[in-house]
Amino acid sequence: MDHPPEDHGGNRAAPLRRSAPPAAPQRPAAPPAFTSSGLPDPTLAELTGEWMIDPAHSRIGFSVRHAMVTTVRGSFAEYKSRLYFDGRNPARSRAEIVVSTGSVDTGVEQRDGHLVGRDFLDSATFPQMRFASTAVQMAGNDVYRMLGDLTIKDVTRPIVLELTYIGHVTDPFGYERAGFDGTTTIDRSDWGLTYNSRLAEGGAMVSEKVRLQFDIAAIRTTPAA
Repeated sequence: MDHPPEDHGGNRAAPLRRSAPPAAPQRPAAPPAFTSSGLPDPTLAELTGEWMIDPAHSRIGFSVRHAMVTTVRGSFAEYKSRLYFDGRNPARSRAEIVVSTGSVDTGVEQRDGHLVGRDFLDSATFPQMRFASTAVQMAGNDVYRMLGDLTIKDVTRPIVLELTYIGHVTDPFGYERAGFDGTTTIDRSDWGLTYNSRLAEGGAMVSEKVRLQFDIAAIRTTPAA
């Protein structure tokens, strides 16, 4: 909800003074990029509360350069999430996402089988990977920087997500929905994902740089009244 108007102490009569000549009209000042509380839009306070990712309208995915000339894209179909957004103080927001590594889907069955095997995710031994936020910072108008720990194959390392707030609506069923897009790039070898093949030209078959993508449609855990 919007912040309540400031209390100016009521209207009190001022002592009479000699009238001053009228000042020249001035152009209204441009609105500040942020309010005094640091928020780009006071209506974000309405979003404060518990949320979860709606899998039917979201995508947790990745892209990686293959054979140095093409890009392979994939996603994870199964995951659980717990989100808390504080619209008044974004620094208090937090997120946790637990992904089933065996649910990877790149559109090619043979490639998916290789990814869930011991060369990469080793889903039989490590069935889950996890992201848990540790801090949230405001980076600009509707842009947030979420710091957190990413755990893959029992290796935990810090990452930074750049999140953009897309918007907020109430659907015909009375559920509140909010959209965020997030991205970061990691070096997979930092988590022990070191398998690779070399090309005849000397490059790597699969790049070590992996871009993670979070296209999030979050839904408030309790329907709007």
